[in-house]
Amino acid sequence: IVYLCGKGDSSIRYFEITSEAPFLHYLSMFSSKESQRGMGYMPKRGLEVNKCEIARFYKLHERKCEPIAMTVPRKSDLFQEDLYPPTAGPDPALTAEEWLAGRDAGPLLISLKDGYVPPKSRELCVNRGLSVSRRKATSETSSDVISRLEEELRKLQTVVQELQKRVDRLEDTVQAK
Repeated sequence: IVYLCGKGDSSIRYFEITSEAPFLHYLSMFSSKESQRGMGYMPKRGLEVNKCEIARFYKLHERKCEPIAMTVPRKSDLFQEDLYPPTAGPDPALTAEEWLAGRDAGPLLISLKDGYVPPKSRELCVNRGLSVSRRKATSETSSDVISRLEEELRKLQTVVQELQKRVDRLEDTVQAK
């Protein structure tokens, strides 16, 4: 489902996207009296699954923030698996080091059957130190790179000066004619 809302508008239109033509189907529209100045969207993990809530918006007015819940009318209070497939959880699939090394992975999925329960605590692990040999290698490599870049800059400045002299000569030739 795609929800369309705009600043200054007072409605939210929603459409279903399908894999067969026509690919976009109009579903319905939510209207209110006041126009919105902005809109926020609640992630799936924050929805009330026992009320069949499929989306929640926070409509920003001039002086207040109004929650707007989109629900699917169902008679049962039981968990509706067709409405809540496994969704992306809060934990990353890769560490920063793994991602920088070129690995790729899909999100770690969680079930919303019992509602979302956030983890009790998250530990932040920071690796502060580099070994002395690695620091030296890095600084030597950096100085080599800087030297190479400085040399390339000098060569480019020489080329620019020669081209400027050539342009000056061509301008003099054109003015003489």
